[in-house]
Amino acid sequence: MTMMLAVVLASCRFGRGDEKIELTPEQIRLEKVSRIDTTSLRAMLNPDSIEGRTKLDSLTADAWMLVDDSTGIVISEKCGFERRFMASITKMMTALIALEKGNLSDSIDITEDVFINRDSRVRLGQGYVMLDLIYEMMMISDNDAAYALAKHVGGDTLQFYDLMNRKAQYLGMDSTHFANPNGMPNDNNFSSAADLVKLARYAMRDTLFASIVGTTEKAVPLTDGRHMDCRNSNALLHTYEGCIGIKTGYTRQAGYCLASSATRNGHTLYLVLLNSRKHATRFTESAALLDYGFRVMDAYTQRINAQ
Repeated sequence: MTMMLAVVLASCRFGRGDEKIELTPEQIRLEKVSRIDTTSLRAMLNPDSIEGRTKLDSLTADAWMLVDDSTGIVISEKCGFERRFMASITKMMTALIALEKGNLSDSIDITEDVFINRDSRVRLGQGYVMLDLIYEMMMISDNDAAYALAKHVGGDTLQFYDLMNRKAQYLGMDSTHFANPNGMPNDNNFSSAADLVKLARYAMRDTLFASIVGTTEKAVPLTDGRHMDCRNSNALLHTYEGCIGIKTGYTRQAGYCLASSATRNGHTLYLVLLNSRKHATRFTESAALLDYGFRVMDAYTQRINAQ
């Protein structure tokens, strides 16, 4: 699927007689997020010689993928193309579908059929404007908010899951299947670090999505005039210089997970880290990977400029 997508996009550049055809913004977006380069880095330098590389050997995470956004260069990966459970990183797709398909000014009530996990901060009978509920879901990883959005946007949750899987197929996420909107334990809800990096890079090119996941604190209003104070569960937004998002996740099935992105020195990196051992290690390990990634890309850029 991914290779076919690249071929189609490449063929769109020229029409009959080799006249150049301008790509649409969406085609450009797809082309950029589909760019995964596993060879160029080592052709220019030995990344194992860069400071911080040996530290990666002691990370507890089961899988990760670290990519430079502008080039698609894979800086580091461990089991990055293998299927893993993704916990609440699932909500990246839930938010993306809601933003693309929903009416963001609609009112959504928390009814009995979406008040399922009851570990969430939304409560039965509360009402929210859709955009505010997306903020609440992404900032504090609210499971029942995800169900409320799925039912409202899809008409029913099964229809929403179909939208999620169609979007995954459209993006070439070949190792992914969605079976719920929030990432709660389900053997049929899985992805890979590589697929989730692709989703993150695509979603972050939606300026509203990027604004939501980059928000550190917000008083989310309810329709009755009250509000809910939300502090983003992604600790890197509060502690890591240049962090711009994206989403935490945890279940016993998936372990501690984090999708993150940061910008420094003209480089934007995307990282998905899956099944870290503890709540804190998903953040410290992600920070170690990002630090290493920025050093690698600085060295890579210096080599390119020196040629």
